[in-house]
Amino acid sequence: MSLKRRQLLKLFASFSALAATTAPSAVSKALNSNSIIKPERLRQGMTIGLVTPASNVPEDEDLLAASDFVRSLGFEVKTSPNLRSRKQYLAGSDRQRADDLNSMFANPEVDAIFCIRGGYGSGRLLRSLDYETIAINPKIIMGYSDITAILNAIHTHTGLLTFHGPIAGDNFSEYTYNQYNRVLVEPRQTIQIGEAPNFPVRPGFVDRVNRLTTIVTGSAEGHLIGGNLSLLVTLMGTPYEPNFDGAILFLEDVSEPPYSVDRMLTHLWLTGKLEQLSGIVLGKFTDSEYSGNTLSMEQVFRERFEPLELPTLRGLMIGHVEDKTVVPIGARARLDADQGTLTLLEQAVL
Repeated sequence: MSLKRRQLLKLFASFSALAATTAPSAVSKALNSNSIIKPERLRQGMTIGLVTPASNVPEDEDLLAASDFVRSLGFEVKTSPNLRSRKQYLAGSDRQRADDLNSMFANPEVDAIFCIRGGYGSGRLLRSLDYETIAINPKIIMGYSDITAILNAIHTHTGLLTFHGPIAGDNFSEYTYNQYNRVLVEPRQTIQIGEAPNFPVRPGFVDRVNRLTTIVTGSAEGHLIGGNLSLLVTLMGTPYEPNFDGAILFLEDVSEPPYSVDRMLTHLWLTGKLEQLSGIVLGKFTDSEYSGNTLSMEQVFRERFEPLELPTLRGLMIGHVEDKTVVPIGARARLDADQGTLTLLEQAVL
C-alpha cells in the first residue's frame, strides 16, 4: 500500500463520525480541502473497467470491439453489469449508470476506468456518485465530450486527478497512442502535451488544419480545468463547478456554430469566473460550419478573450479529433502562448 493511499485511509477515517451525521456533499468538501490525489499509472496486465455513463454505442458488437481494444493495449477487461443497457439516448437508467461507475471505483480488482463513449447523460449522475468511495479508491478515469461533467465533478469533490482523453469506443491514432503513453504509462516530471502532429515537410504543402493561433501573448502557470464547453457551462452555479482561481482553462466543442460558442463563452464571462484564471487554452472546435451574416470563430474568441489580457492559445490537439492528447484535470501546467506550448509541471500519475 502506497504512502498516499495510507494517508487517504487515515484521512477518511477521521471523517467517519462526520459522515454518519452529515450529508455526503459536506464530507466531499472536507476531503477536497486537502491536496490533490494522483492515481496509479497504467501498467501491462492491469484490469480496466469499461463503463457507459452517458449514451451507449449503437450495437453490442461495438461493446465487444471496445473490450478487444483494451486487450490490445495489454490489459485485462472488466465490463460493468449494465454495459449493454439502453434507454433511448441513455445507456440505461441513471441508477444503473451511477451504480456501474461507483462499483468500478469500489472494486479492488479494477485498476483504471475507461469510458466507451460520451453522448449525453453524465450530468444526470453527479448527485448519485459516491465521492467518498472514489476518494479512497483513486483510479484513472478517462473520457471526453459529455464525460467532462463527471471528470470535473470528481476532481472538485475529491481532489483526484481525472483525464480528458480518448474513449475506448475509438481506435488510437499513432499520435494519440504516443500522448496516452506520455501521460499515463511512462510519465516524466515535465512533459509537453497537445502539440501539432508532425507531417513530412515537402514543397507545396503546409498543415492548414492543425495551426496554432496566439489570441493573447504571454505565459501562465496554474492547475488545469475544463473540457467540453457545452458541458462546462452546465456545471456553473452548481456544487460541481471547478475551481477557476488561478487555473488554466482548456475548452473544446463540436457541431457548435460561432453564435452558440459566443453565447456559452459570454455566460462564462458573466459569471465573473474568467477573470480569475491565469490562462486559457482553446482546443479544437470541429464541425462548426457557418456562412452568411456571422462572426468567424476567431472573431468570437478574440472579442471574448482579448479584453481579459490573459495568455490565450488556440489550436492544441484537444477535442473531437482523431489525433488528440490526454489532459489531466487538476494537474499543474505552464502555458506559453507565444511559443505555442502547454507543459505539464508534474507527473499526473504515481
